[in-house]
Amino acid sequence: MPRRPRTRHDRLNPCLPSPPAKGLPIKLARFFPFLRWPRPTLSSLQRDAWAGITVGLVLIPQAIAYATLAGMPPQTGLYAALLPSVIGILWGSSPLLGVGPVALTSLLVFGSLSSLAAPTSAQWVALAIWLSLYAGAIQFLLGAFRLGQIASLVSQPVITGFVNAAALLIIASQVPALLGLPELAGGDVAAAIGHAKAQPAAMAITAAFGAAALVLLLVLKRIAPKFPGILFVTVLGIGASWAFDYAGHGGAIVGTIVAGVPPLLLPPAIPFDSHRELWPAALILALVSFTEAMSSCRTIARRRHERWDENQELMGQGMAKITSGLVGAFPVSGSFSRSALNLYAGAASAWSTLFAALCVLASLLFLTDVIQFLPRSVLAAMIVVPVFGLLDFSSLRRLLSVSKDDGAIALVTFAVTLLSVPRLHWGVFAGVGLTMVSFLYRRSHPRIIEVARHEDGTLRDRSRFDLPPLAPDVLAVRMDSALNFLTAAGLERFILDRTRANRGIRRVLFCAGSVNDIDASGVDTLEALRETLFGEGVELYLSAVKKQVWDVLDRAGVITDLGSDHVFATDREAMLAVAAAEAV
Repeated sequence: MPRRPRTRHDRLNPCLPSPPAKGLPIKLARFFPFLRWPRPTLSSLQRDAWAGITVGLVLIPQAIAYATLAGMPPQTGLYAALLPSVIGILWGSSPLLGVGPVALTSLLVFGSLSSLAAPTSAQWVALAIWLSLYAGAIQFLLGAFRLGQIASLVSQPVITGFVNAAALLIIASQVPALLGLPELAGGDVAAAIGHAKAQPAAMAITAAFGAAALVLLLVLKRIAPKFPGILFVTVLGIGASWAFDYAGHGGAIVGTIVAGVPPLLLPPAIPFDSHRELWPAALILALVSFTEAMSSCRTIARRRHERWDENQELMGQGMAKITSGLVGAFPVSGSFSRSALNLYAGAASAWSTLFAALCVLASLLFLTDVIQFLPRSVLAAMIVVPVFGLLDFSSLRRLLSVSKDDGAIALVTFAVTLLSVPRLHWGVFAGVGLTMVSFLYRRSHPRIIEVARHEDGTLRDRSRFDLPPLAPDVLAVRMDSALNFLTAAGLERFILDRTRANRGIRRVLFCAGSVNDIDASGVDTLEALRETLFGEGVELYLSAVKKQVWDVLDRAGVITDLGSDHVFATDREAMLAVAAAEAV
């Protein structure tokens, strides 16, 4: 079918993808999705520039804050916000997704490395680089082989339990920096009290700055949610730190930030045992971070009435993580808050991310001498306030009310995550394992009922509607599930228990309309059931068999063994045959 010529309206529409460049094969364009970006116009570039600068100015302090949360040097946050964000948007499928450092991924990095090295040390940085490379490789391979659905293994109950536990841990981890206390290693409260007594002035000024930043961020979020509060508090904090000589009074500041563009380097060597320690953590980080990014992608797609490709996005996220490792930083992901800000600021296309990256680049080149005065207590407040939004205990209550199984999975994930600190990925492993157990249990216990004719002419649950049997010598059974190795034994047991309890039954009608799949175990069970019933003087009938099930039964010879007079096209035809036989 010939392609419709592009009109002037099309050229001005920022949501309409451009065709691949001339002379470029379509298959090649699929591997370079940025070639499908819409051609920018002056109007769209103006919107993208405004949105990009807005997001970039917020991203700079956030990137530094999340670097400290991950236990990394502050400049690595800016490294992770620069080139990885560009790569992620070039090879991703969601044009307005804000790729870069995020709180949840940073906490996973800290938890994964806590038992292996000291934060900010050279060994810690090396491990974080390899963790980013491994998680990125996992995501890229999942996307390349179109296995994006694997991310669904981390179900909503698991995410709900993990995110609530992670939010509590993030808040707790920032309390020392917020109040000027030492890290409570081993829960040594006495050491913290001793530190406060030894340096009361430092603790007082740290707590004052931290509390002021926390209150100001909360107030701005309440009364002006669309105002860039993080940027405002950052500028105010730097100015107050310089004016009141915050560092001179004992307050901790960001300190020296290495200026300049990060070089692309090969990852440093680490022991093989360290590699093995990173593999399970990288798998969980890849799945959880992509689940977080998927939430933002879905929201953007709904708002812009666009489609997005989860496999392409997996490749983009994976390449962003790999790039982050190659520039000496830590794993990145899609940020919900910055994506929402990008949308609100009026971004028209992915070009907004390039403008945001230019802001980060400018900060690395020209603003490091200014940023170094930013108090760490203010950074802690900037971490804590957005994380408050992750706490949602009402969702746990809702899961319990909707499904006790899902509620239990969420609570177990929540508890194991808290108890397994610092190895937080065990909480996700526990949740995924329990999800699989619950899934298999529910699938192996399908709804199997005896049905009879309802007054509306359909076959309904005999017990629920208090219906008489289809005929005195007929047992009509329906199973709302696939007939496979998990469910076949249950169906056989249900039918044989009833036929042996009531020796007056001479015909069994299996209403197969709700069976949409069958495997070899299901076929063997039907054959064995037919033979067992025949030996007891009972005949087996089938009705409403779906095509995909019919094809399997036909190839196995079951249809031939039953005979055409024992297989009915519809339930109605089966009911008419039963009525005719009863009349005779």
